[in-house]
Amino acid sequence: MNDDRVLLLAPRASDTRQRLTEAATGRGLRAATAEDWRVPDGARDAGRTHLYGGPLLADRVARALDVTALEPPADWLAELPLALTGRRVEAVTLAEARRLRRPAFVKPPTDKFFPARIYPDGSRLPGPDAFDDDLPVLVSDIVRFEREYRLFVLDGAVHDGSRYAVGPRLDPAPLAVDPYAAEVHAFAVELLAACDGSLPSAAVVDVGLSAEGGWAAVEANPAWSSGGYACDPERVLDVVLRAAGPTAETAPTDLPFARTLQR
Repeated sequence: MNDDRVLLLAPRASDTRQRLTEAATGRGLRAATAEDWRVPDGARDAGRTHLYGGPLLADRVARALDVTALEPPADWLAELPLALTGRRVEAVTLAEARRLRRPAFVKPPTDKFFPARIYPDGSRLPGPDAFDDDLPVLVSDIVRFEREYRLFVLDGAVHDGSRYAVGPRLDPAPLAVDPYAAEVHAFAVELLAACDGSLPSAAVVDVGLSAEGGWAAVEANPAWSSGGYACDPERVLDVVLRAAGPTAETAPTDLPFARTLQR
Protein backbone atom coordinates (compact mmCIF):
# COMPACT_ATOMS: atom_id res chain seq x y z
CA MET A 1 0.00 0.00 0.00
CA ASN A 2 1.53 3.30 -1.08
CA ASP A 3 1.87 6.11 1.42
CA ASP A 4 -0.10 8.57 -0.72
CA ARG A 5 -3.30 6.98 0.53
CA VAL A 6 -5.55 8.56 3.13
CA LEU A 7 -8.06 6.96 5.46
CA LEU A 8 -10.65 9.63 6.19
CA LEU A 9 -12.58 9.00 9.39
CA ALA A 10 -15.82 10.45 10.71
CA PRO A 11 -15.69 13.05 13.48
CA ARG A 12 -17.55 10.75 15.89
CA ALA A 13 -15.08 8.96 18.16
CA SER A 14 -15.29 5.18 18.60
CA ASP A 15 -13.08 2.30 19.61
CA THR A 16 -13.09 0.98 16.03
CA ARG A 17 -12.08 4.39 14.69
CA GLN A 18 -9.10 4.47 17.06
CA ARG A 19 -8.02 0.94 16.17
CA LEU A 20 -8.31 1.60 12.44
CA THR A 21 -6.34 4.83 12.83
CA GLU A 22 -3.49 2.89 14.43
CA ALA A 23 -3.64 0.09 11.85
CA ALA A 24 -3.68 2.54 8.93
CA THR A 25 -0.80 4.58 10.31
CA GLY A 26 1.20 1.40 10.80
CA ARG A 27 0.81 0.64 7.09
CA GLY A 28 1.98 4.06 6.03
CA LEU A 29 -1.45 5.53 5.27
CA ARG A 30 -2.30 8.98 6.54
CA ALA A 31 -5.29 8.91 8.88
CA ALA A 32 -7.33 12.11 8.89
CA THR A 33 -10.57 13.07 10.61
CA ALA A 34 -13.34 14.92 8.82
CA GLU A 35 -14.36 18.23 10.34
CA ASP A 36 -18.07 18.63 10.99
CA TRP A 37 -18.79 15.97 8.34
CA ARG A 38 -17.07 18.10 5.68
CA VAL A 39 -14.06 17.49 3.46
CA PRO A 40 -11.03 18.65 5.48
CA ASP A 41 -8.87 21.39 4.02
CA GLY A 42 -6.30 19.92 1.67
CA ALA A 43 -7.97 16.51 1.49
CA ARG A 44 -8.73 16.79 -2.22
CA ASP A 45 -5.02 16.89 -3.00
CA ALA A 46 -3.80 14.59 -0.23
CA GLY A 47 -3.89 11.32 -2.18
CA ARG A 48 -6.14 8.40 -2.92
CA THR A 49 -8.84 8.34 -0.29
CA HIS A 50 -10.68 5.62 1.62
CA LEU A 51 -13.52 6.23 4.08
CA TYR A 52 -14.64 4.88 7.42
CA GLY A 53 -17.47 6.41 9.38
CA GLY A 54 -21.00 5.86 8.13
CA PRO A 55 -23.58 7.08 5.62
CA LEU A 56 -23.47 10.74 6.62
CA LEU A 57 -19.72 10.89 6.00
CA ALA A 58 -20.05 9.12 2.65
CA ASP A 59 -22.87 11.39 1.52
CA ARG A 60 -20.98 14.54 2.47
CA VAL A 61 -17.50 13.77 1.10
CA ALA A 62 -17.43 10.76 -1.26
CA ARG A 63 -18.38 12.67 -4.40
CA ALA A 64 -15.80 15.41 -3.83
CA LEU A 65 -13.06 12.86 -3.14
CA ASP A 66 -14.09 10.47 -5.95
CA VAL A 67 -14.71 7.61 -3.53
CA THR A 68 -17.07 4.72 -4.24
CA ALA A 69 -18.68 3.31 -1.10
CA LEU A 70 -20.01 -0.22 -1.47
CA GLU A 71 -23.08 -1.44 0.39
CA PRO A 72 -25.28 -4.56 0.32
CA PRO A 73 -28.60 -4.20 -1.52
CA ALA A 74 -31.48 -2.98 0.64
CA ASP A 75 -33.42 -6.19 -0.02
CA TRP A 76 -30.49 -8.60 0.49
CA LEU A 77 -31.90 -10.22 3.63
CA ALA A 78 -35.41 -10.45 2.19
CA GLU A 79 -34.12 -12.26 -0.90
CA LEU A 80 -32.51 -15.07 1.10
CA PRO A 81 -34.35 -18.38 1.48
CA LEU A 82 -36.19 -19.06 4.72
CA ALA A 83 -33.65 -21.76 5.59
CA LEU A 84 -30.98 -19.05 5.92
CA THR A 85 -33.04 -16.35 7.64
CA GLY A 86 -35.03 -18.47 10.08
CA ARG A 87 -37.95 -16.07 9.76
CA ARG A 88 -40.05 -14.25 7.18
CA VAL A 89 -38.37 -11.05 6.01
CA GLU A 90 -39.96 -8.62 3.57
CA ALA A 91 -38.55 -5.55 1.85
CA VAL A 92 -41.35 -2.97 1.70
CA THR A 93 -41.87 0.78 1.76
CA LEU A 94 -42.47 2.62 4.99
CA ALA A 95 -46.03 3.35 3.81
CA GLU A 96 -46.67 -0.39 3.48
CA ALA A 97 -45.09 -1.09 6.87
CA ARG A 98 -47.40 1.46 8.49
CA ARG A 99 -50.32 -0.79 7.51
CA LEU A 100 -49.04 -3.67 9.65
CA ARG A 101 -51.53 -4.93 12.21
CA ARG A 102 -49.21 -7.33 14.00
CA PRO A 103 -45.98 -7.03 15.99
CA ALA A 104 -42.86 -7.10 13.80
CA PHE A 105 -39.21 -6.13 13.82
CA VAL A 106 -38.79 -3.14 11.50
CA LYS A 107 -35.56 -1.46 10.43
CA PRO A 108 -34.16 0.72 7.66
CA PRO A 109 -31.72 -1.50 5.72
CA THR A 110 -28.63 0.73 5.97
CA ASP A 111 -29.19 4.29 7.17
CA LYS A 112 -30.42 4.55 10.74
CA PHE A 113 -33.33 6.86 9.97
CA PHE A 114 -35.34 5.56 12.92
CA PRO A 115 -34.75 2.93 15.65
CA ALA A 116 -34.58 -0.70 14.53
CA ARG A 117 -36.76 -2.58 17.01
CA ILE A 118 -39.98 -4.49 17.56
CA TYR A 119 -43.06 -2.38 16.83
CA PRO A 120 -46.45 -3.51 18.20
CA ASP A 121 -48.00 -2.55 14.86
CA GLY A 122 -47.44 -0.19 11.95
CA SER A 123 -49.18 2.73 13.64
CA ARG A 124 -46.15 3.11 15.94
CA LEU A 125 -43.77 3.75 13.04
CA PRO A 126 -42.72 7.32 12.13
CA GLY A 127 -45.42 9.10 10.17
CA PRO A 128 -45.30 10.80 6.75
CA ASP A 129 -44.43 14.07 8.45
CA ALA A 130 -41.12 12.48 9.50
CA PHE A 131 -40.15 10.28 6.52
CA ASP A 132 -41.32 9.84 2.94
CA ASP A 133 -43.74 7.00 2.19
CA ASP A 134 -41.31 5.37 -0.24
CA LEU A 135 -38.49 4.94 2.30
CA PRO A 136 -37.36 1.27 2.05
CA VAL A 137 -37.59 -0.79 5.23
CA LEU A 138 -37.24 -4.43 6.23
CA VAL A 139 -40.07 -6.10 8.12
CA SER A 140 -39.35 -9.43 9.78
CA ASP A 141 -40.97 -11.90 12.11
CA ILE A 142 -39.76 -11.63 15.67
CA VAL A 143 -36.94 -13.99 16.57
CA ARG A 144 -34.76 -14.11 19.67
CA PHE A 145 -31.05 -14.68 19.11
CA GLU A 146 -29.05 -16.38 21.84
CA ARG A 147 -25.69 -15.45 20.31
CA GLU A 148 -24.73 -13.00 17.55
CA TYR A 149 -21.56 -12.65 15.49
CA ARG A 150 -20.08 -10.06 13.12
CA LEU A 151 -18.24 -11.32 10.06
CA PHE A 152 -16.04 -9.10 7.89
CA VAL A 153 -16.30 -10.65 4.43
CA LEU A 154 -13.77 -10.23 1.63
CA ASP A 155 -14.12 -11.88 -1.78
CA GLY A 156 -16.91 -14.16 -0.60
CA ALA A 157 -15.11 -15.54 2.46
CA VAL A 158 -14.89 -14.65 6.14
CA HIS A 159 -11.80 -12.49 6.60
CA ASP A 160 -12.30 -12.12 10.33
CA GLY A 161 -15.09 -12.37 12.86
CA SER A 162 -16.17 -11.49 16.36
CA ARG A 163 -18.90 -12.47 18.75
CA TYR A 164 -20.75 -9.34 19.79
CA ALA A 165 -23.73 -10.46 21.89
CA VAL A 166 -24.86 -13.27 24.14
CA GLY A 167 -28.61 -12.97 24.67
CA PRO A 168 -29.48 -9.29 25.18
CA ARG A 169 -26.01 -8.51 26.56
CA LEU A 170 -23.17 -7.01 24.54
CA ASP A 171 -20.29 -9.46 24.94
CA PRO A 172 -17.55 -9.03 22.29
CA ALA A 173 -14.89 -11.73 21.92
CA PRO A 174 -12.70 -12.89 19.02
CA LEU A 175 -14.46 -15.56 16.99
CA ALA A 176 -11.41 -17.81 17.29
CA VAL A 177 -11.96 -18.26 21.04
CA ASP A 178 -15.74 -18.67 20.93
CA PRO A 179 -17.03 -22.21 21.60
CA TYR A 180 -19.34 -21.96 18.58
CA ALA A 181 -16.62 -20.80 16.15
CA ALA A 182 -16.73 -23.96 14.02
CA GLU A 183 -20.52 -23.74 13.68
CA VAL A 184 -20.34 -20.04 12.78
CA HIS A 185 -17.79 -20.76 10.05
CA ALA A 186 -19.80 -23.69 8.69
CA PHE A 187 -22.97 -21.60 8.49
CA ALA A 188 -21.05 -18.68 6.96
CA VAL A 189 -19.73 -20.92 4.19
CA GLU A 190 -23.29 -22.06 3.42
CA LEU A 191 -24.69 -18.54 3.57
CA LEU A 192 -21.99 -16.91 1.45
CA ALA A 193 -22.21 -19.66 -1.16
CA ALA A 194 -25.97 -19.17 -1.41
CA CYS A 195 -25.69 -15.41 -1.87
CA ASP A 196 -22.78 -15.50 -4.32
CA GLY A 197 -22.99 -12.37 -6.46
CA SER A 198 -25.55 -10.64 -4.26
CA LEU A 199 -23.00 -8.89 -2.03
CA PRO A 200 -20.12 -6.56 -2.85
CA SER A 201 -16.63 -8.03 -2.55
CA ALA A 202 -16.21 -6.32 0.83
CA ALA A 203 -19.06 -6.23 3.33
CA VAL A 204 -20.14 -7.12 6.84
CA VAL A 205 -22.57 -9.94 7.54
CA ASP A 206 -24.06 -10.60 10.98
CA VAL A 207 -25.28 -14.10 11.87
CA GLY A 208 -26.88 -15.53 14.97
CA LEU A 209 -27.99 -18.63 16.81
CA SER A 210 -31.71 -18.43 17.52
CA ALA A 211 -33.37 -19.51 20.73
CA GLU A 212 -34.80 -22.44 18.75
CA GLY A 213 -31.27 -23.62 17.99
CA GLY A 214 -30.94 -22.73 14.31
CA TRP A 215 -28.37 -20.51 12.64
CA ALA A 216 -29.64 -17.54 10.66
CA ALA A 217 -28.50 -14.42 8.83
CA VAL A 218 -29.20 -11.35 10.96
CA GLU A 219 -28.33 -8.59 8.49
CA ALA A 220 -25.68 -7.25 6.11
CA ASN A 221 -24.07 -3.82 6.37
CA PRO A 222 -21.38 -1.71 4.69
CA ALA A 223 -17.94 -2.43 6.12
CA TRP A 224 -17.14 1.28 6.12
CA SER A 225 -19.83 1.97 8.73
CA SER A 226 -19.63 -1.15 10.92
CA GLY A 227 -18.03 -1.54 14.32
CA GLY A 228 -15.21 -4.05 14.56
CA TYR A 229 -15.98 -5.36 18.06
CA ALA A 230 -13.20 -7.87 18.90
CA CYS A 231 -12.02 -8.40 15.31
CA ASP A 232 -8.36 -7.94 14.41
CA PRO A 233 -8.17 -4.27 13.28
CA GLU A 234 -5.64 -5.16 10.58
CA ARG A 235 -8.10 -7.54 8.96
CA VAL A 236 -10.98 -5.11 9.44
CA LEU A 237 -8.88 -2.49 7.67
CA ASP A 238 -8.37 -4.87 4.71
CA VAL A 239 -12.12 -5.01 4.23
CA VAL A 240 -12.73 -1.30 4.87
CA LEU A 241 -10.14 -0.23 2.30
CA ARG A 242 -11.86 -2.32 -0.37
CA ALA A 243 -15.34 -1.27 0.70
CA ALA A 244 -14.82 2.49 0.31
CA GLY A 245 -11.98 3.64 -1.90
CA PRO A 246 -11.04 5.36 -5.15
CA THR A 247 -13.64 4.93 -7.88
CA ALA A 248 -10.91 4.24 -10.44
CA GLU A 249 -9.83 1.20 -8.41
CA THR A 250 -13.33 -0.23 -7.89
CA ALA A 251 -13.85 -3.54 -9.70
CA PRO A 252 -16.58 -3.51 -12.38
CA THR A 253 -18.39 -6.29 -10.52
CA ASP A 254 -18.59 -4.03 -7.46
CA LEU A 255 -19.96 -0.95 -9.22
CA PRO A 256 -23.62 -2.13 -8.99
CA PHE A 257 -23.21 -2.02 -5.20
CA ALA A 258 -22.06 1.63 -5.10
CA ARG A 259 -24.04 3.70 -2.65
CA THR A 260 -26.36 6.25 -4.19
CA LEU A 261 -25.12 9.37 -2.45
CA GLN A 262 -27.71 11.57 -0.79
CA ARG A 263 -27.36 15.28 -1.34
